[in-house]
Amino acid sequence: MDLNGKTALITGAASGFGEAMAHRFAAQGVRVAIVDLNLDKAQAVADAIGADKAIALRADVSKRADIEAVVAATIERFGVPDIVVNNAGYTHKNQPALEVDEETFDRVLAVNIKGIYLMVQSVVPAMRDNGGGVILNVGSVSGIRPRPGLSWYAGSKGATNVLSKALAVEFAPMNIRVNAIAPVMGVTGMLADFMGMEDTPENRGKFLASIPLGRLCEPNDVAEAALYLASADYITGVELPVDGGRSV
Repeated sequence: MDLNGKTALITGAASGFGEAMAHRFAAQGVRVAIVDLNLDKAQAVADAIGADKAIALRADVSKRADIEAVVAATIERFGVPDIVVNNAGYTHKNQPALEVDEETFDRVLAVNIKGIYLMVQSVVPAMRDNGGGVILNVGSVSGIRPRPGLSWYAGSKGATNVLSKALAVEFAPMNIRVNAIAPVMGVTGMLADFMGMEDTPENRGKFLASIPLGRLCEPNDVAEAALYLASADYITGVELPVDGGRSV
C-alpha cells in the first residue's frame, strides 16, 4: 500500500514508540492524529510535524466516549483512518505477582486490552465502509516469552498478541489487516517500571545479556516495523517481534 495521502490514528503518540511512529508515517506523506492522555505533549508532536499533516487529540483509551470522540475528530479533519495503531500502554512495576494491587491490575487491562476493544468497536465499521484498512496493536515480547516480575503485564500483552491474530481472521473479508508488534524492553518513559529499578546505565546493563543484539529497543525500531506492516498488503495475523533476538 502506498502510504502517501493516507490517514493514521496513533494512540499514546505524545512520546516513545508512538511519537516515533507519528514522525515516520508523516515523513511518508501520511496525515496523523496524535492521540494521548497528555494533550500538551501531543500538541508539541503535532506542531513539530505540521498543522497541515497532524492534529493533537486527548483521550483515555479505556473510556468509550473518549475513543469515539477522537475517531470522529479524525474523520472530520482527515477522513476515515486507513491505519490505526493501538500503541497506548500501561504497566505495573516489575515486582512479584502477589504484590500488584487490584487497582493497578485493573488499569493494566483497561488500557492494554479494553483500549483495543473500544477502538475496534468505534473504528472498524467506518474502515469497513471505506474499503478496508490496517490495525496495528503494540504487544510485547513478554507476551511471547514472559519472565517473572511482569506477569500481569505479560498476560495483557499475550492477549494483545492473540487478539491481533483472531481479529485478522475475522476482519480479512472486510479488507482490514490486523498485526501485532512485539517489542522487547524499550527506551521509553516506562523503562524504569519494566526494570523495577532506577534507569541507570548500570541497571540497563543487567538486562542486555538477554538480548542477542546487545541493546534495548529504540522507538525508531518500532516505527520501522509499523511502517512495514502498514504498507505490506499481504501480511495479516502476524506477531512480529522487535526484540533483537530476545524471543529466540
